[in-house]
Amino acid sequence: MLKLTYTENSFYLELLTESVEEWIQARVILTLRIGQSLCVEPSTATFLLPVNLPGLAQLHTQVEQLDNREVIELYACDTEFLEVSLRGYWLSANGQSMSGGFVTTMSQNTEFFLHNLWLEARKSASFAIE
Repeated sequence: MLKLTYTENSFYLELLTESVEEWIQARVILTLRIGQSLCVEPSTATFLLPVNLPGLAQLHTQVEQLDNREVIELYACDTEFLEVSLRGYWLSANGQSMSGGFVTTMSQNTEFFLHNLWLEARKSASFAIE
């Protein structure tokens, strides 16, 4: 399972071993116990990866071969970035919140590979900023 955590000015992508159903169930139980509300709804999340990132061709191949297109789609954004679009579930305190978490699942190989690409992109971006 992939989990994207969105904050006001950033996001973080995690690779988790739980199933989407187990993770959502645990969050529902937690919010009930602490007396808070939780909105869970089907949604789409997107993020960008640099087009010069090694391995993007392999990601394209995995998406096409493993028929992950129901969950993940790749779009050429511009000459510098590729947009990764994921379908899954958005969890937040209310339906209007811009902060929250997004979870999705696809083949384990694709999840692992996508997570590694995202880590590599972050590493490259941090070198560019310094």
